[in-house]
Amino acid sequence: MAVVDPQAVAALIDAPVTRAEALSGGASSATYAVDALHRDGAPWPLILQCAATGSVPEGGLPRADQARLQQLAFAAGLPVAEVVRVLEPGDGLGEGFIMARLPGEALASKWLKLPDYAPARAVLTRQCAEVLARLHQLPVSAAAGLALPTASTADALARMFANYRRFGVDSPVFDLAFAWLKERVSDRPATTIVHGDFRSGNFLVAPDGLVAVLDWELAHLGDGHEDLGWLCCNSWRFGVWQNPVGGFGQREELYAAYEAAGGGPVDRDRAALWEVWGTLKWGMACLQLGDDHVSGRLKSVERAAIGRRVSEVELDLMHLLKFGGI
Repeated sequence: MAVVDPQAVAALIDAPVTRAEALSGGASSATYAVDALHRDGAPWPLILQCAATGSVPEGGLPRADQARLQQLAFAAGLPVAEVVRVLEPGDGLGEGFIMARLPGEALASKWLKLPDYAPARAVLTRQCAEVLARLHQLPVSAAAGLALPTASTADALARMFANYRRFGVDSPVFDLAFAWLKERVSDRPATTIVHGDFRSGNFLVAPDGLVAVLDWELAHLGDGHEDLGWLCCNSWRFGVWQNPVGGFGQREELYAAYEAAGGGPVDRDRAALWEVWGTLKWGMACLQLGDDHVSGRLKSVERAAIGRRVSEVELDLMHLLKFGGI
């Protein structure tokens, strides 16, 4: 991860900066904790987030549009960090933005298991359902002008399959999952703003509950059931497999709370389909990250390690296709 000059950040926000420290984080983003000072001398904790390779990955939302979507969500009262500054080409830091740094724990492996976060785990299912219901109720027109990817479900599946073939990998389990989905996917139009990566690893959590939803780079127009299914994928439970909703809740509780919050009726079969889809999609991401390392495009121990998780995804898919859930 490249080093960022604190004075360069200070010039962008027109405020003194005492620290700009690289944080461990997602495979597609470079993230820095920034300690700045308001004009009155009060601490101003910030986060600088930019693309790890200097530009967004294929299929990702441009960072400027990601920032604007996050601002839209913030204005609508959703739990997100307020955006302070969107980076421009002349800033020399690639695509990205600066936002408020909020208190809380981002490592799901901690807040899912530590006793201090038991009160949070008790309310997270309802809170996540309410966030998704409010997000999915936002009019698509509110995001006019943003480069939100849009495609019918059938087109999106075909594109994912073409990407799979590009890796030159033959996995009988992946082949079966693609065939299973192709038989069941209806060609629905994209009518809802979808977060696209709504999972435990993208939540900031305090002991008493959800603080913020992070990482909006995979947002797009689609089917709201996609967010519900993605949240339930086994990979996001961090070993707490008996709680299918992110490692902390049960599906029926999630669906009921989503409906109660005005998200509309949940089609259980559709949600289950999107859980299979999400699991397969994660498999494609594992292939992509492993290929990034092996090809030399972005040498990274983290990407190589995630690439090896393809076998876990295959096991999850076999279980889902045979038993209908994990």
